[in-house]
Amino acid sequence: MVFDLLKLITDRPGFAVSAAYTMAAGLIGGVVAGVFGLVDWLSIPSGTRARRIGALHGLTNVVVLLLFAVSWFVRNGNEDWEPGWFSITLGLVGLVLSGVAGWLGGELVERLGVGVHHGANLDAPSSLSGWRADSPH
Repeated sequence: MVFDLLKLITDRPGFAVSAAYTMAAGLIGGVVAGVFGLVDWLSIPSGTRARRIGALHGLTNVVVLLLFAVSWFVRNGNEDWEPGWFSITLGLVGLVLSGVAGWLGGELVERLGVGVHHGANLDAPSSLSGWRADSPH
């Protein structure tokens, strides 16, 4: 998105090419990360809040990858990788959703004990609830 915005501001074609290559690298990295995320998610016990949040985290990331993949394919048809408004809109929506997915990942790691957090557990309440992770609710 940074390179797309720079392309819009400066109208320099190199930024469009940089955006396309960076997006392709991000898509490849996202698919690889998703494989490891799926392996982690499968190890979370069923019926726990962590399993539900993990599923939502993963599905949100899949949507983000799809949005950026469509954006990449749309601009791939252009000789100079020129991003149209459709591509940029997809990228902006993907950027916002990646923030949501990142927050959900933080819930998994810091709140639900899928990572390391004092008092975390697989059924801890949301960090937005105001309850401590280790307090009975």
